[in-house]
Amino acid sequence: MVTRRDAALRLDIPMEMAVRHGIPSRISQAELDDLDQNPPAWLKQSRENRTGKKPVWVKLTCDVCGFLEDARPKKWWPDFTYLSCDYHEAYQLPDPAPGLSRTEVDGVGSRFVGIVDESPLAKR
Repeated sequence: MVTRRDAALRLDIPMEMAVRHGIPSRISQAELDDLDQNPPAWLKQSRENRTGKKPVWVKLTCDVCGFLEDARPKKWWPDFTYLSCDYHEAYQLPDPAPGLSRTEVDGVGSRFVGIVDESPLAKR
């Protein structure tokens, strides 16, 4: 059996869409394979409307310990230089390159801090 969340990941759709279109909280692998191979009209349309600009799901990986998490990307996320679990210390990541300043972004996924290294001139 596969959870609804895992089905949404596999079908590359938001959780809200999975709920709205009746994907049960648990679905068999065979049912999920059939849904993927023979998509209903709503799933076909979702796939056709995909522009490729913004992914539905992203894989977040801690650059310190390797912890993995699939998450829905947020519009406000900048391009991260590093990601780390919120309990790691800053010294566990490489220092910013000379001339770059570092900003921390809290609230990435369920437990990550995003690190952005950029030129001070880029912030203007």
